[in-house]
Amino acid sequence: MNKIYQLLSLSQKGRNLVSGEFSVKQAVLDNQVFLVIVSTEASNNTKKLFNDKCNYRHIPIKIWGRNELLGKCLGKEYRVVIGITNEKLAIKILELIENKFISDE
Repeated sequence: MNKIYQLLSLSQKGRNLVSGEFSVKQAVLDNQVFLVIVSTEASNNTKKLFNDKCNYRHIPIKIWGRNELLGKCLGKEYRVVIGITNEKLAIKILELIENKFISDE
């Protein structure tokens, strides 16, 4: 498991993230998240919905990861959308995702 998944797992344990479409959408609408991660396997409608809502509110959004691995690192079956509620953690995860040398596995 790479460093990004490890950070997401620690975020879950520290209650610094929300997961699931409904919870993340509500957190975005309330401006409570600093980064949104949408799975690469998410439907086009889900990607567009979160892209539009995040861009309107100037919240960074990344299309990254796989449903299974995102869920596994959170102790769930699978997750399509994750929102990071801690600003420093969101910045660190965003940096890691933007570095092209990090693999998705």
